[in-house]
Amino acid sequence: MASIDNRTHVKEFILLGLTDAPELQVPLFILFTLIYLITMVGNLGMIALISQDSHLHTPMYFFLSNLSLVDFAYSSVITPKVMAGFLTGNKAISYNGCATQMFFFIAFATTENYLLAVMAYDRQAAVCRPLHYTTTMTSSVCASLAIGSYVCGFLDSAIHTFFTFSLSFCSSNVIHHFFCDIPVLLALSCSDTHTTQWLVFLLGGFSGFCAILVILKSYLFIFRTILRIHSAEGRQKAFSTCASHLSTVCLLYGTVSFIYFKPSSSHSMDTDKVVSVFYTMAIPMLNPLVYSLRNKDVKSAFRKATWGVGEQ
Repeated sequence: MASIDNRTHVKEFILLGLTDAPELQVPLFILFTLIYLITMVGNLGMIALISQDSHLHTPMYFFLSNLSLVDFAYSSVITPKVMAGFLTGNKAISYNGCATQMFFFIAFATTENYLLAVMAYDRQAAVCRPLHYTTTMTSSVCASLAIGSYVCGFLDSAIHTFFTFSLSFCSSNVIHHFFCDIPVLLALSCSDTHTTQWLVFLLGGFSGFCAILVILKSYLFIFRTILRIHSAEGRQKAFSTCASHLSTVCLLYGTVSFIYFKPSSSHSMDTDKVVSVFYTMAIPMLNPLVYSLRNKDVKSAFRKATWGVGEQ
């Protein structure tokens, strides 16, 4: 990082945050504190619940626990810094701190991208070939898919972070955002950013395209299998499960595409900040509810862990 530091005159950045209105600082601090507490309790609680209950030691819940870990991690990269800014008014972040924040945020967000694809493939195996499910989704296969998601996420992030912080920042250090993100840093750079912009489109597009392709292919097979189910109740239950997953997929990819895959000339910082709040803070808070707390097995495990009783 030292060699990169020599290429810039900026030693720290100023995060303008969501608003400068003094009357909103305390209410927003309380709001984001509540959001973060719910995110922590929901995701870490889900990990603990899945770890402790042997009935949840299946591939689906293994991937859910990894999704909860990633949601907690990338929310933690962003939210505490935002809360501290509301409470103390200190909006400065060091150059290395900005690079670190961006690296881990992109790493965990990209890992979630691949985990969503892996979860879709897992559901395809369970619905379309139930008799072969245990031999298809073995422990080693599940571990390999999860590890591969993390490796791809961190490798992708390392490339983005290296190219972004290889640029020179020699004028303004004011970031019109509440965290260090690629578009806002490219807007500050006094270097030629065309290569980095193309890199964002190509790498981000490739990651998103691969994940979406797997998700669409998996659900095409799932829907085809569901339509062959004669029981209306069975079809409704299967469609409900798919709808929850697809809703989160659409929300995540919709918001990310809105931020990263449009021309830089059409960026509106105020709009981008509002959308960014959703995918950096709201989605990690909602995922345990969308994926797990509506699930009968998880609710039974929760009752058993809390009161020592479960559904018979």
